[in-house]
Amino acid sequence: MSAYLDIIILLLVVVMVFAKLKSLLGTRPENETEISRESAAKIFDILMQEHNRKHGAQPTPAELRTDDENLSESEKALQKIPGFNRDKFLNSAKKAFEIIVTSFAKGDVKTLETLVSKNLLKKFKEIIGKRQEEGISAETDFIGFDEAVIADAKIDKNDLVKISVKFVSEQVNILRGKDGEVIEGDENFIQSITDVWTFERSLHATTPAWLLSSTKK
Repeated sequence: MSAYLDIIILLLVVVMVFAKLKSLLGTRPENETEISRESAAKIFDILMQEHNRKHGAQPTPAELRTDDENLSESEKALQKIPGFNRDKFLNSAKKAFEIIVTSFAKGDVKTLETLVSKNLLKKFKEIIGKRQEEGISAETDFIGFDEAVIADAKIDKNDLVKISVKFVSEQVNILRGKDGEVIEGDENFIQSITDVWTFERSLHATTPAWLLSSTKK
């Protein structure tokens, strides 16, 4: 009931504003009167939009169809994911990025097993194993993110959702040899690194867990 009362009040405000303007400006040519009426209608539309925003009014089916037509394929895919929240996903993706980067540097396979797909885990293990054979150790000091945005999203024929995220992060990366000498990188140099990581999950998954399935620079 209060929502309808608000609408009535908004309409009365517009009528009063229009009447006041007419009394102040006096009689105008017919075309100017039409412009004034049009302006009043626009004011009412703006007030109604603000009212709907505050009261959580839902868009009409026609408005939804128009919005859908303007959406990219990526946005349409994201809308199909039950309960998807962009901010929550990106926050989780950033946390996963930091954990995976530092775990990979440390050779922490157990942690990686919970966050990456089997195919990617196999590649990570190969690199970690080769480093260990050569006596090389890696160090990563993760500083923070300059950017983290969804670059692409798609759902394949098997209902597997793949979301690619562009990360721009600041890191200090070093490789040390058997004797602890730096063989790659600079401990005093902060790198700005751009990565595109793809996370995947079944569209019908009962858990919110995403697995990292691919990485590229």
